[in-house]
Amino acid sequence: MVFLENLKSQLEALGPVIKELHDVYDIDNITERIDELHEKAAEPGFWDDIDKSQSVLQETRNLESKVERYKDFSTSYEDIEVMIEMAAEEDDESMIDEIKQEVETLKQKLDEASLATLLTGEYDRSNAIITLHAGAGGTEAQDWTEMLFRMYSRWAEKHGFKISTLDFVEGGEAGLKSITMMVEGENAYGYLKSEAGVHRLVRISPFNAAGARQTSFSAADVMPEIDDSIEVDIRPEDIEMQVFRSSGAGGQHINKTSSAVRLIHKPTGIVTSCQTQRSQFQNREYAMKLLKAELVKIKEQEHLEKISDIKGVQKEIAWGSQIRNYVFMPYTLVKDVRTGYETANVDAVMDGDLDGFINAYLKALSLGEIEKN
Repeated sequence: MVFLENLKSQLEALGPVIKELHDVYDIDNITERIDELHEKAAEPGFWDDIDKSQSVLQETRNLESKVERYKDFSTSYEDIEVMIEMAAEEDDESMIDEIKQEVETLKQKLDEASLATLLTGEYDRSNAIITLHAGAGGTEAQDWTEMLFRMYSRWAEKHGFKISTLDFVEGGEAGLKSITMMVEGENAYGYLKSEAGVHRLVRISPFNAAGARQTSFSAADVMPEIDDSIEVDIRPEDIEMQVFRSSGAGGQHINKTSSAVRLIHKPTGIVTSCQTQRSQFQNREYAMKLLKAELVKIKEQEHLEKISDIKGVQKEIAWGSQIRNYVFMPYTLVKDVRTGYETANVDAVMDGDLDGFINAYLKALSLGEIEKN
């Protein structure tokens, strides 16, 4: 049958991709390393050093997850191969749709796995912290900022990431002046680092009775969450802590508390805050996470040797350069100015379909065609 031959050809084309992932993952050496880690975990006194034992267990989980992922690809390939053979032997066309779906699913998973191999940065595996700031333009920009918040929330949900709001300031009439969210999951920062920069919207204003076209801007700042294993030199005397009541009215963004915390890093002027946790202690803990992430990001971008070399807030770090245009009228188009990737399906993009933009960015970055944000 022609359809089966075509599906068989599509499947065979995936074989070299699986073989390449075997080499990229370094499966043979990983397997040996897992055995070594299991031996360490079985040694007397392993649990005496909690930090060390947790580090060993985390490495074991990460490596085992990679091996299991590769095994799943190989097993799926073999299963589909058997299905094609059975359908051909029995001349059973009823299996074609199922086989086609299985091939498409395997191809999609392999595409995602291949893309993940491009995530080689020091913090790419980390959780991501996204802060959105409305630009000039009042209500228009604030509404656009809330639209972007929804877009990233939808993208995260589709990929199985956990999302939590850490801080926000509501707009006067509508939208958000700013919002900070945590996206938790493997490689969250590796994927979302592509989103840092200014996002430009062109549309017919819903807030203008004359129906005039309006251009709005919002900036996304994306940072990796810095875990406790990474030491960041912040002197206690350099931090000023302020406590305030949360500014929001509740609803979709926040469980209102009266113990919001703002931290000011006096040497640089960097300000972070959190108001969504249940206690002042938890809010301070998250505000400190944000401060650490901000300082590490600036240190890396400025190629500084140590945190104390940061002399003040660099405004261009917060805003960056325009990276993407979203045009709703007079035509529909979303285009990334760095990679040239574009789509006319604005609704899908605003509903979280960002993978095309992220993939194009990571590929261009790996080829040295663009500079890291």
